[in-house]
Amino acid sequence: MKKLIAAVVALFFIQFLNAQTHLLCGKLVDTKSGKIESKKTVIVEGNKIVKVIDGYLIPKNTNITVVDLKDKVVMPGLIDFHVHIEHEYDKKTQLKRFILDEADIAFNAAKFASITLQNGFTAVRDLGGTGVNISLRKAIDAGTIEGPRVFTAGKSIATTGGHADPTNGSARHLIGNPGPKEGVVNSVEDAKKAVRQRYKNGADCIKITATGGVLSVAKSGDNPQFTIEEVKAICETARDYGMHVAAHAHGDVGMQRAVLGGVKTIEHGTYMSDETMEIMIKNDAYLVPTITAGKEVAEKAKVKGFYPDIVVPKALAVGPQIQGTFARAYKKGVGIAFGTDAGVFPHGNNGKEFKYMVEAGMPAMETIQSATITNAKLLKMENELGQIKGGFLADIIAVNDDPTKKIETMENVVFVMKNGVIYKYLMLKYLQIHLFKLIN
Repeated sequence: MKKLIAAVVALFFIQFLNAQTHLLCGKLVDTKSGKIESKKTVIVEGNKIVKVIDGYLIPKNTNITVVDLKDKVVMPGLIDFHVHIEHEYDKKTQLKRFILDEADIAFNAAKFASITLQNGFTAVRDLGGTGVNISLRKAIDAGTIEGPRVFTAGKSIATTGGHADPTNGSARHLIGNPGPKEGVVNSVEDAKKAVRQRYKNGADCIKITATGGVLSVAKSGDNPQFTIEEVKAICETARDYGMHVAAHAHGDVGMQRAVLGGVKTIEHGTYMSDETMEIMIKNDAYLVPTITAGKEVAEKAKVKGFYPDIVVPKALAVGPQIQGTFARAYKKGVGIAFGTDAGVFPHGNNGKEFKYMVEAGMPAMETIQSATITNAKLLKMENELGQIKGGFLADIIAVNDDPTKKIETMENVVFVMKNGVIYKYLMLKYLQIHLFKLIN
């Protein structure tokens, strides 16, 4: 038994010693063409894909790691464009705001990051937390902890009393007067300063709450909360600093202000009108649907005491609308960027979004493309992420079944490689073939 354990440990670490890894792929998803190819070998060296060749290349060189995925469907690592990596909503979320230290948040975030990676999401865009998300990204990049590539907005930007005002729901003596440093703005000048503060803090992008929200302790879930002048100031300043802007938005008026002001993605889009869809198409703005979160809040709102009383009617009204709005937007021709709002529901369940998108009328291959090449393009990493191709970063996953025939397979990722390192693999075949000497 000890020898077997040693063999398993050796499997995990041998990839760090070997010069190359060969992935023998029974089926391979070409996200660019939208086709699934058969019998390919992906050659990985260091953190990059060297090339993809036809057939199975099993080298004689024992310094090359061979991974048998001949009965799997292999594809690029997935990118979730809307997560909250610091937290996971539960009955105690409101209390946790007052009792958790930054260290507590960080340890929780490390767990959520690992779960996310293990479920096939090798990159995420984190849209709002306390700022610990920036430290988390640094720790992952340094190899200190396990997790996906994180592109984070740091702390979201809101207006006073708006959806991301961190003092909403607090007692009067705790409310204070948060400003741009805390991500709360009330003028064009405040807006510019808040963006620059996010840049100073180390954010990769900007997130604003263009309308009210469901889970904030405030009455409205859809009222507009920024002037168009404030939105323009945020977007122009963000552009100066090389960042794009995402806008949380449920209400239509706030959405229109956001898109006309220059935001790149609309998150949720619950009450989006046909007119707003046309504006989005004209301005090359994308919808991030977050259908899974909509279904979660609608369900949990029926559980007495799960949400504060002021949240319940918003959750019951907004949640059931999101999937239908997505269906209309997709049919209309609005660009779709895959995103789930994980953290509103348990991290690791991100893959459910694929099924809900297919239910709403988007072909399975297009849902995968939205989570790979589309999101890579929006990150301006289209030459590094989103495809299995020579020169690209080696972010690669595998599932058991053809997702164009069984989309639920996206909820069961069985192989994960990020940056050339294997983080998840069912190891029995590998042990039998390559490490038998260690257990004899």
